[in-house]
Amino acid sequence: MDVNADILIISQFTIYGDPWSGRRPDFSSAAPPEPAKKLYEEFTSLVCSSGLKVKAGEFGAHMLIESVNDGPVTIWAEWPPGG
Repeated sequence: MDVNADILIISQFTIYGDPWSGRRPDFSSAAPPEPAKKLYEEFTSLVCSSGLKVKAGEFGAHMLIESVNDGPVTIWAEWPPGG
């Protein structure tokens, strides 16, 4: 908010995995679709209420995302805080 940044919110529950549990990520901690969608919508609504410019993906849709970072930081956020 200090720099009036734009926000891009993309749901990626399918890639929430533990990469340290073997040869493949373990997706057992990923939320089921319905509660995950509700969390995504609540988070998106909260960020939109901040007054910043927000773009959001469509939950559960196949999306091709291309991002060019013009700055020093990309933040991956987990909602709710703390997992």
